[in-house]
Amino acid sequence: MTKDDDTPFSYPVKVGHISGNPVEVTLSADAEERAGLAKLWSVLEVKALSATFQVMRWKRDGVRLKGHVEADIVQACVVTLDPVEAHIDEPVEVVFVPEGSKLARLPAATETGEMLLDPDGPDAPEVFTGDTIDAGVVAAEHVALAIDPYPRKSGAGFSGHIESTDADDKKPSPFAVLKDWKKD
Repeated sequence: MTKDDDTPFSYPVKVGHISGNPVEVTLSADAEERAGLAKLWSVLEVKALSATFQVMRWKRDGVRLKGHVEADIVQACVVTLDPVEAHIDEPVEVVFVPEGSKLARLPAATETGEMLLDPDGPDAPEVFTGDTIDAGVVAAEHVALAIDPYPRKSGAGFSGHIESTDADDKKPSPFAVLKDWKKD
């Protein structure tokens, strides 16, 4: 597997080499990978990225990655554009199944055509092609989803911005002009 601009952090795992016993894998991004991730995520800097996974078989031909990712990033404050540091620590649990597996099928629809999904239940398995899954991409995706889209430096506020009051927001009645129209 080769690296490209879409996957600056890659750690391929051969599915055929995974046994029934869990194997612990620890990943850490080097300076070049962190620079690529910073560009991909549109942040100022990725100071550190590491992941620890237990890689194990799932059912007959699936693979489960379970563990956590940690990252230290620097973003620009949405108010002042000053650097804001953030620490991300996210749990990870992903199941992969090969393409065409019966386990990858979505639940069947009811007679009315509705699909009943449990939002608090486990995620549907991810499908992989070939004989490898990329644990580095899984780690990067989980960090990317945890990045605050609107980072704000502590104490930063919008100056010069005046909030309107309820009286300002109240819409005038279209009949208000008629109240003084005819007075006798």
